[in-house]
Amino acid sequence: MQNIVLTGLPGAGKSTLGVILAKALGMHFIDTDIIIQDYTGQLLQEIIDTQGVEPFLKIEEDCILSLTCSNTVIATGGSVILRKKAMEYLSSHGTIIYLAIAFDEMVKRLQNITTRGIILEQGQSLRGMYEQRIPLYEKYADIQINCSGVPFESVVKTIILKIRQQKNSY
Repeated sequence: MQNIVLTGLPGAGKSTLGVILAKALGMHFIDTDIIIQDYTGQLLQEIIDTQGVEPFLKIEEDCILSLTCSNTVIATGGSVILRKKAMEYLSSHGTIIYLAIAFDEMVKRLQNITTRGIILEQGQSLRGMYEQRIPLYEKYADIQINCSGVPFESVVKTIILKIRQQKNSY
């Protein structure tokens, strides 16, 4: 089975849903944020604070391009969408699932914005980041799932249903 790649804004639930989805489907699980931290020996926020946004995005892209996995649920960082080469690589190795949430839901879920490792361009607000990224998530998505106010178990059931429907349409 090809990979299932979860994309979405910070707070969409990619990591949490990814673990549950991998268990439900008997697949492996990778969180690219953890790969970045293992590769650098630093927390995401430390990388951003000490090296800056562009170097962080380059490290993230390099980590994505180094993935050689199959039958794996991949939870990506929210900023991976900003790197075309990384998204094309992920698209060629799996089904891209965009976990969509409303702006207010994202804000509610992001309690630790200063330590979480969220990429904001200089002077960019959360609203600006949200509006910048939504068209990109939609562009690359094979499947889009609304996750605002929906329990994780229900989202997982919907993902599995949509993946099976997609497979049957080929």
